[in-house]
Amino acid sequence: MKILTLGVEEEFVLVDRLTRAPVNRAPQVIRRAARQLGGQVQTEFFNAQVEVCTEATACREQLRAELSWLRSVVVAAAREAHCMPVACGTPALPPGEPLTVTDTARYRLMARRFRPLVTRDDGIARDDGLVCGCHIHLGSLDRRRALALALHMRPWLPVLQALAGNSPYAQRLDTGHDSWRAVEHARWPTVGPTPVLTEPQYLAHVARLVGDGPLLDDRMVYWHARPSEHVPTLEIRVADANARLDTVVLLALLARGLAAVLLDRVDASVPPPEVPGGSLARAHRLAAAQGLAGTGLDPADGRARPAVELLDELIGFARPGLDASGDTSWVDEQWRRIRVDGGGATRQRAVFHRRGRLTDVVDELAAATATP
Repeated sequence: MKILTLGVEEEFVLVDRLTRAPVNRAPQVIRRAARQLGGQVQTEFFNAQVEVCTEATACREQLRAELSWLRSVVVAAAREAHCMPVACGTPALPPGEPLTVTDTARYRLMARRFRPLVTRDDGIARDDGLVCGCHIHLGSLDRRRALALALHMRPWLPVLQALAGNSPYAQRLDTGHDSWRAVEHARWPTVGPTPVLTEPQYLAHVARLVGDGPLLDDRMVYWHARPSEHVPTLEIRVADANARLDTVVLLALLARGLAAVLLDRVDASVPPPEVPGGSLARAHRLAAAQGLAGTGLDPADGRARPAVELLDELIGFARPGLDASGDTSWVDEQWRRIRVDGGGATRQRAVFHRRGRLTDVVDELAAATATP
């Protein structure tokens, strides 16, 4: 069984050390961090965000060590700018100043083209547009195999999404969702399940979207799983940014284990499962709203089942891939811990319920983001 490489992109929101509100200090933070990280630290859409990117590796320990190093450098750089990086899908508190769009030609064009998604009527950036995700790259795969693998993985991605929910708060409110990021991000064009397309159909479809105007370029294909156009990988895009490093690694390993099993079906030319679009959309809505504590839909028959049972089933289904990479025991241990402690959204709410202060939630997230 082929052991795929792993790569992770993490987005962080920068918050002021005193107010804990998002602040536009990414240029200072990136400038300092880039002295060590070079191109592995990057801008994101708003100047209150920073992104880090790992190199590709097949080794769990190496992936975790690199993520820890990237975070530590960003934490130190942010400290010099009097702010903290926080790994969460949406910030609990509104920005302490009007958000500004990162000053690149592409982001400026996006802000103009999609102005209602970015700015209010008074021209100030929308506070609810600030979202942070964690993207997992599996490789190496050419476009044809990556697209076929995405179609086989579609029924399982809501289960991974439920595990990754880490944005219950936004604008000082409990949204009632485990992943409010999923709701906010869905306002952008093409966010959703991968359409059932062959490679030629995919190329024609994306070309039409760019030509007709809904997309600027192929980098704006925001499907939940997409062939990357800058590296030979399948990119999984359903996860909130998560503060606990082991949760990030767990998500990556589960995606790889699942992909390893399904890639055998791809290479044997087994057709992808037929999943009604409405059922798949509902599964993602349930994952965003209820997370691990609620109900999900069975990937095989669409029956409503407890989300934790579906995660158990995913781990069982992916076990041959996890065994091949030597990750089974580690994954089982991390899943046992999460079943006891709860996912990111549950832990955020527990912190708030202890003292009733969202600043405590931000502090807890910042501390976890900085923990090796």
